Amino acid sequence: HLAESGGGLVQAGGSVRLSCAYSGSTNNLYAMAWFRQTAGKEREFVELITLDGNYLYYGDSVKGRFAISRDNAEKKLYLQMNTLKPEGTAVYYCAARGTGQLFFASEYQYWGQGTQVTVSS
Repeated sequence: HLAESGGGLVQAGGSVRLSCAYSGSTNNLYAMAWFRQTAGKEREFVELITLDGNYLYYGDSVKGRFAISRDNAEKKLYLQMNTLKPEGTAVYYCAARGTGQLFFASEYQYWGQGTQVTVSS
């Protein structure tokens, strides 16, 4: 079970931190990621981190502005978003999967309900 929180309305140039609390066994999980989606578009990969912390991958559109982190003891995943742009307005989803393809939403087995982030210009 995954549950996001922390979304809301923020001005362009501002910052917001999203959280994702996950419960249950993580024995079969390899990576957790953030995706985002706007109306009529497919879910876009934002960032991912492996649960062992060895690998981080960033989408080109957020590189240098967003940072993913995780706290395995607390079972929480975070997304710190800085220098937000209006095109960052979307529903942000937390996702988790075992080993395999890591950059495609269709490959993730577990999803949260999403949290809306709206960036005003």
